[in-house]
Amino acid sequence: MKTIRRLIYGEVLRSVAFVTLGFLCLFFFFDFVDELQAINKPNALGYGLPQALLYVTMLVPSHMYELLPIAVLIGTIFVMARLAQSSEYTILRTSGLGPWRALRTLLLLGAGFVVLTFAVGDYLAPFSDRTAQLLKARYQGVYAMGGNTGAWLREKQGDNSYAVNVVSMDRDGTLKHPRIFEFDDKGFLASQTSAEFAVIEGSGTWMLYGVERQQYETRNADKAHVQTTTIAGLRWPSSLTGEMVSVALLKPDRMSTFDLFDYIRHLDANGQKAQRYEIEFWRKVFYPLSCLVMVVLALPFAYLHFRQAGITSYVFGGVLIGISFFLLNNVFGYIGNLRTWSPWITAAAPGMIYSVMSLAAFSWLVLRR
Repeated sequence: MKTIRRLIYGEVLRSVAFVTLGFLCLFFFFDFVDELQAINKPNALGYGLPQALLYVTMLVPSHMYELLPIAVLIGTIFVMARLAQSSEYTILRTSGLGPWRALRTLLLLGAGFVVLTFAVGDYLAPFSDRTAQLLKARYQGVYAMGGNTGAWLREKQGDNSYAVNVVSMDRDGTLKHPRIFEFDDKGFLASQTSAEFAVIEGSGTWMLYGVERQQYETRNADKAHVQTTTIAGLRWPSSLTGEMVSVALLKPDRMSTFDLFDYIRHLDANGQKAQRYEIEFWRKVFYPLSCLVMVVLALPFAYLHFRQAGITSYVFGGVLIGISFFLLNNVFGYIGNLRTWSPWITAAAPGMIYSVMSLAAFSWLVLRR
């Protein structure tokens, strides 16, 4: 049995590595072409071809995390179909490799891919993404930017609550154009504070510079007025740290599982909606497990009979199945966020659907035939 495992594991590992390398080269080319427009721009100080190549290289782990389940499926299908085509798998079956033993063998290999996918997605990819952002910030000045409206955070202090908007963060931690909206205990807007930039100090305070503060008095309709004050500098006590702002500016899919968990706790503590981050958290939990589903889905290909026919069509079918899984995984995330479905069900649904498909194919092709 050790010889059989060594044969199957060696073939699958080589095939998966080859497929992964091919996909990564393709994505590397696309990223590099997309990055050419940022080279030698007036606001990109010294950002040239070597820097662009280094930046694109550091995006490779993120692509590897996304592509590993698809590569596992395609690589395993290719190996199983080739073994069936050359009648090697028939010889293995006559040597005692039954369906359940073959399934256990592939599941053990799939568990190794699960660990690899989790390690890449939770440690290597976030570190590489942060390094890539720091590299770009060194030459373009902006470390993180949260879209057109920036990032929004919320905090409670006593009876009052605050909504904080930050457009972007520089590489040295300086916050660009922060705005702080203060609401009283009745939910009325009490003040709005805008600043040119802000620095988060270690003592739990924000130091705002170039401040314009507007105080609203709206409870008495007859005496409603707005008082505007301009201040050179203002200290604002806050529990919001630089890490929290950085997390809010970054995309959830670029965060590690533990960072997502801590940020969800912060959102819950301040009464903010965390549906998007909860879905991404559970996707991070379930996504590595999809490698197990993929190896089970590939096993029935070893029991097909096509001595004269090529295996190209079957590998192409594996590509389509992998792409459909990737698309379904993303579609369920968007629909679950819009429909406010349970986060863990939204994240687990694609894997559960493909698990049923793989077990049905295994039962029909392997056990019944």
